[in-house]
Amino acid sequence: MGSCGTCLNIPVLINNINYQYIKSAETDIISYLQHPMDNQIIEEFFFYLVVPYINIHKKETGMTKMRCIVLAALMTFIFACAASAEDACVACHQKISPGQVKDWQVSKHSKEDVTCSTCHGEKHTKAEDANLAVMPDESVCAECHEQQFQQFSKGKHNFGWASLNAMPVTHLEPDELMEGGRGCGGCHNMGIKSEAQKKEQRDKGYRYQNNSCDECHTRHSFSKKEALNPRACQQCHMGYDHPQWEMWSSSKHGTRYLSQEVGDLPEGAAAPKCQDCHMPDGNHENRTAWGFLGVRLPLPEDKQWAADRVLILKALGVLNPETGEPTARLDAVKAVDLARLTEEAWSTEREKMIKTCSKCHSETYAREQLGMGDKIMQKADRLMGEAIQTVADLYKDGIIKKPAEYAFAYPDFLHFMRTGGSSIEHMSHIDQVLFEMYMKHRMRTYQAFFHINPDYAYWYGWAMMTKDLGEIKELAQTMRATHHK
Repeated sequence: MGSCGTCLNIPVLINNINYQYIKSAETDIISYLQHPMDNQIIEEFFFYLVVPYINIHKKETGMTKMRCIVLAALMTFIFACAASAEDACVACHQKISPGQVKDWQVSKHSKEDVTCSTCHGEKHTKAEDANLAVMPDESVCAECHEQQFQQFSKGKHNFGWASLNAMPVTHLEPDELMEGGRGCGGCHNMGIKSEAQKKEQRDKGYRYQNNSCDECHTRHSFSKKEALNPRACQQCHMGYDHPQWEMWSSSKHGTRYLSQEVGDLPEGAAAPKCQDCHMPDGNHENRTAWGFLGVRLPLPEDKQWAADRVLILKALGVLNPETGEPTARLDAVKAVDLARLTEEAWSTEREKMIKTCSKCHSETYAREQLGMGDKIMQKADRLMGEAIQTVADLYKDGIIKKPAEYAFAYPDFLHFMRTGGSSIEHMSHIDQVLFEMYMKHRMRTYQAFFHINPDYAYWYGWAMMTKDLGEIKELAQTMRATHHK
């Protein structure tokens, strides 16, 4: 809180409070109370007020006793004034946003005297200056939670915003879905933003996507217990391209957890949830061996699998389809830690997961199961490679025209369903089927395998990939037969 020179000269002010100078002290006190108080000032008042008050039992002169009485009364008044500023926040926001007030009141923050001004500053005092309220970012949380902040800054969640903005499709879709947070931006808000990025958001009218911590510890309760509930993960890890919640909750792991939650499985029985495997011991630095895109380097020794992965990397735009050389997108992938690009990086994450699995299973069993996941990835990539090549040949032969926004005449997965670039009128349906094969069905095939969900791995994943491949081949045959040169 703010202060002035008069206010900070507390010892002098206190020494003026005696019989002869009560009137003079009153003037100083009034001047002091006209200014907001910070914690340092309050602590000084405790020192100069509480200590004399505790020693009142000592044999003292009448003047000293009177002085203690005055000081004790003053202390009570000052703390009443200190609380009044926070009370004003509560009184106003109980009318405007009562849910926020209720959340804060039941939070650990309220019990630890982490008040409104601690995070939002003191400049906002009335409705007309609401824009002066600070929207706290992760650095504010780091003042108390330094270890968690440092861990988070190194993990995959910190790159949500950067990866969103690295996607070419982001800049073709409506702002409300991206920056506005009602589409991809709702989850990809996560990530420590630069001052320039925060200003860009404010200039567009978006003030609230300024912090990552409240994605899991939702404001204003900021509950650790809430963040430890797998439903906190469900908000983002569900749906079209990453249905981990659906996979986990209907897997053996998930059903045991949910059964234990309602008392149908004894306490102490193994019932792993998302956080146990991906954030063990509360470590906020989380990532996986295969990463979101399910690709890695170096290329595998198996020649066919290596060729299929090259085709996928070309369709992701990180390799030049014509030369096979890396493109600028590979630099973007490196910058956001989107994939493991060395054998050491991949092995490090795999060994971490082996260690986690071994808390319940034998190490041999864990290695066998994860190894099977790698093999199903290889088989899924074989289907994917054949489908990509089929569509790529249509570009090569001029049957599909390159959209203006595409870097190459080649399928581009990072344009998602916008297969005509900015043009809604000239989209390629076969490219859309190919994208769905990759982003929806391939994801389900390998993600479900690693999340121990047989039905998702087969019916929602592998079986749909084979269906996609058949449709792509039939569409390509029709397009060639009907193409007019």
